[in-house]
Amino acid sequence: MKALITGATGFIGANLVEAVSQRGWQARALHRKTSSLKALQGLTYESALGDITEPDSLLPAMRDVDVVFHAAAVADYWRAGRQRLYQVNVDGTRNVLRAARQVSRERGQPVRVVFVSSVAALGRPPFGQPLNESAPFNLRPEQFHYGYSKALAESHVRASVADGLDAVIVNPAVVIGPRDVNFISGSIIIEAARRRIPFYPPGGVCVIDVADVCAGCIAAAERGRVGERYILGGENLWHRDMLGVVCDVAGRPRPTLPIPGFALRALAGVIDLARAAGLQLLFNGEQARFAADTFWFDSTRARRELGLTTRPFIASAQRTYAWYRQNGYLGGGMRGEC
Repeated sequence: MKALITGATGFIGANLVEAVSQRGWQARALHRKTSSLKALQGLTYESALGDITEPDSLLPAMRDVDVVFHAAAVADYWRAGRQRLYQVNVDGTRNVLRAARQVSRERGQPVRVVFVSSVAALGRPPFGQPLNESAPFNLRPEQFHYGYSKALAESHVRASVADGLDAVIVNPAVVIGPRDVNFISGSIIIEAARRRIPFYPPGGVCVIDVADVCAGCIAAAERGRVGERYILGGENLWHRDMLGVVCDVAGRPRPTLPIPGFALRALAGVIDLARAAGLQLLFNGEQARFAADTFWFDSTRARRELGLTTRPFIASAQRTYAWYRQNGYLGGGMRGEC
């Protein structure tokens, strides 16, 4: 088996390169000529130069593969411009799907596409209740552009399936683990290692280890139902408990001061104004507002149909912290960029 991984220099993509290699498959990593290969350090793979926003570069990379794991995306949406977000997440996905359809037709054999979406495409769950795969995106686009971009991309996947493409969707929750060199979710590990975190928001998140996400992606490639979506989630945690575990791992005191929801909403407004004025901040207003909500999700379908298993959050936090420490990201200066 040969697999093409788009977004291979990113967090999930690099871990997919490692996971498919460990599975005994050949891994082909799609990346731009100018991409940093830091996340791929120490892995075995074949390079394919290309860009999902440049359709002509996709066909040569895809012609002799069995599976395409489409993991390329603007995931750090709080750092990216809105135009770039939609260009990559929506238009780029459309380009990948078109190339896969063309290659499948040319050789008379389907290329299976596993689209790595996000639980963000399901929108905001009711407080304290998990959503499953039947949930439609339930926010206005301007409330959550990243989630809306993923929902739009999924609509293109479903249209391509109706046109004969062999495709499956997976929806990872908040992902944590090694090789997160751009600090997509690992930033919380970095912050806990650097300084005390005294406050915690009232909401919560669903967290999963990147290795479990990759196992779910491979299972989706092997036995996922065409056109189906599968939530890949681990533990549903309150922010208080999640931050407490992270602080325990980093050797810091647990946060003890709750931030009321109304304070978060006020802070979000200030952040929006600051960003509109051109200030570069570590997060945006959306993140502050959503910290008062419980973004919890139900992975029953993936557990039942894909055999998804997940490790405890504390184990993920420990191995993420260890990887950052072993690779020089903690203490005495950092080799990465925040």
